[in-house]
Amino acid sequence: MTRSTGSGRELSGSMRRCIAAVILLLLSAALMILSAKAPAFAEWYSESIYPLAVNSIGRICGLVPFSVSEVGIYILLTAFFVTLVRMVIKIAGYKERRRESADSPARIFVSWISGVLLAAGILAFLYTACCGINYHRSSFSKEEGIITYQYGADNLKEICVWLTEEVNARADDVARDGDGLLTLDESERDGGVEAMRQLSGEFSSLAGYYPKPKPLIISEILSYQGLTGIYLPFTVEANYNGDMPAYDKPFTVCHELSHLRGFMEEQEANFIAFLACIGFDRTDFQYSGYLSGWVYCMNALYRADYESWQEVRGMLDEEAEPDLTANNEFWDRYEGTISETAERINDTYLKANGQADGVQSYDRMVDLIVAYFSDMI
Repeated sequence: MTRSTGSGRELSGSMRRCIAAVILLLLSAALMILSAKAPAFAEWYSESIYPLAVNSIGRICGLVPFSVSEVGIYILLTAFFVTLVRMVIKIAGYKERRRESADSPARIFVSWISGVLLAAGILAFLYTACCGINYHRSSFSKEEGIITYQYGADNLKEICVWLTEEVNARADDVARDGDGLLTLDESERDGGVEAMRQLSGEFSSLAGYYPKPKPLIISEILSYQGLTGIYLPFTVEANYNGDMPAYDKPFTVCHELSHLRGFMEEQEANFIAFLACIGFDRTDFQYSGYLSGWVYCMNALYRADYESWQEVRGMLDEEAEPDLTANNEFWDRYEGTISETAERINDTYLKANGQADGVQSYDRMVDLIVAYFSDMI
């Protein structure tokens, strides 16, 4: 009787885990559908509920010097494979232990899979609550009244000339190492938080708590995926690639921090990062912002008017060339099947979350730069 009760308790525990997993998965799906069908709900949630996650989960995890999500993912993967092996061993040895009233193979498997499903349900809910719903809120540009419009190659050329002049004005003022590469004056982590706080004084939709961004312990994971940074919603952390060239880092940390204000669209995050960097009082941040914006806009000009691109390209200060060269060489080292697959996955992910242009949406920052700065130039 006692042995039978023990098995019954184990089965009951498995059922409870399965029921909890199903509830979490259904709740996550319902919230995603609701936010997609009712943008007003997504807007309310992003402004009223999501900040609570940033101020609680994000604040607590921000006290830890490393990426909690990254370490958590490693632990979960290890636990998955260890428990999988243990389950297989238990099932394989069932016949020998049958007389000792060991659980049946079916119960062993149900116990294991119920734990996996519960973990998946928790992760799905955290993703939905701290990221997914935000994809359906109003864009930063809409909230701040920045309206994009059709423009020609001449307008784009003017923007590129302006950006070139701004890069050149700072190329000689930033610190550089023996190879001529930018070296940051201070930590990009502290600077990113201060830059975003300063920008929030101009744009109220960016006001709120910002935990420090963190480089991944194994940044090579991002390098192989062709990613400069990633927002991990499970612990509400802004993470970035610590291995990439220095000029990428200020722009990237501001990009990832913008996601903590609920703005998930990549072109919006790029534009916010651009504004944060060029408006900050650190010259290295300004240089990173202007040079990053220059790359995006020059790529657009290259496609629109090659002759104009050639003309503007020759205007760039030679001091900035080592940064561009180092950046290209760094990412070229990781090109291959993994990066191509990762880009396809990212493209699918962005489209599934309402960004119809997929990875091409990253280039739409150019439209926002033209719309916002044309009248100032």
